[in-house]
Amino acid sequence: METQEETWQNMDGKFFRQPITQLVEEAIIRELANGHKLRVCVGSDSHVYGEAINYATAVVFIREGKGAFTFIRKERAIQTISIKERMLNEVNKSVEIAYAIGSVLEMYNVEMEVHADINTDPEFKSNVALKDAMGYIMGMGYIFKAKPYAFASSNCADMMV
Repeated sequence: METQEETWQNMDGKFFRQPITQLVEEAIIRELANGHKLRVCVGSDSHVYGEAINYATAVVFIREGKGAFTFIRKERAIQTISIKERMLNEVNKSVEIAYAIGSVLEMYNVEMEVHADINTDPEFKSNVALKDAMGYIMGMGYIFKAKPYAFASSNCADMMV
């Protein structure tokens, strides 16, 4: 299942018009041919600018012991919502992509994690969505990571949002 019209880019700003499933499969084939062991992490982040919310979703390929590379999708919504709803929107965007690429990763036996930009410390506002996010991600059968271990959302997506 492919998501809406997509434009993906890498961290250098190069744009790709192919569906994420095709980008993922081509990357896996290339990296495995080069002898790399891979792990994929998916995460999203958002920033509020007035009435607009900018979202970025990152698909991060970890080459064990050999660095990483990322595909990013950016989106913008005009809406006013609560912090909990915004955090859950981020999680939903990540799960949507994880679901789309899951069969490709399974075919090549590549492990995937879904990262949530949600703080495990109750002192932080984002913590209000922690239990719901964890339940949703784990309920979908994915490995769940939150801050400080959620680098796909907290670092990669955050850098591009």
